Amino acid sequence: MGKLEGKVALVTGSGRNIGRATVLKLAGEGAHVVVNARTNQEEADAVVREAKALGVKALAVVADIGNRQQVEAMAARALSEFGRVDILINNAAIRPHKAFTELTAQDWETVRGVVLDGAVYLTRAVIEPMVKHKYGRILFFTGEGAFVGGNGRAHVSAAKMGLVGFARGLASEFAPHNIRVNVVSPGSIDTRRDNPEWYRGRTPDATGIPLGRQGHVDEIAATCLFLVSDDGGFITGQTIHVNGGSAYY
Repeated sequence: MGKLEGKVALVTGSGRNIGRATVLKLAGEGAHVVVNARTNQEEADAVVREAKALGVKALAVVADIGNRQQVEAMAARALSEFGRVDILINNAAIRPHKAFTELTAQDWETVRGVVLDGAVYLTRAVIEPMVKHKYGRILFFTGEGAFVGGNGRAHVSAAKMGLVGFARGLASEFAPHNIRVNVVSPGSIDTRRDNPEWYRGRTPDATGIPLGRQGHVDEIAATCLFLVSDDGGFITGQTIHVNGGSAYY
């Protein structure tokens, strides 16, 4: 028996990197999983095959988290397929750089749509079934940049910090229903970068990390498992920094 035997987990942005590692970590503990990718069906299907090989049910859903209709359709499909969503991990994000004085309304709405609004809409779509079943575990992802700021990332930091406030509010409101809500804040993690231009010529590395290395996606996945399992049963409304000792908060 795994720690999550029979539970159902939906992880956004889970075709690769942290999302994929988290799906597989939860599946390894017995959770059935919904894998989400924005456009890459092949990538999502590959993660589904990996999850099924661990002995659980798995479903791939292509949906743009910045699109409310697609988000709500994904939630409806997950609920139709499994009857419930016990664990929601809002991992999908975008991190474009742009000077604040050059930022357009569309730039802001695009970032907010994926990072904050999509998480709000998806949480809204699954939380009533969680209340009905008296069980729910919800995670959001922020990052060290949201706490220290960064040149050209004011809009991203604002949206990410919005998740912290959202999580704290939900944690308080839904604690009586056995629903726990937390935030994971990864430091520099060794991942595949599809948009290196977002990093302005400096790909994240181990600079300034006391442990002397970047984190691994499996370490973030293990943190997620801890928070959604009974091991983290007395933790809610918190932001957990997983950053190798960097003083970014």
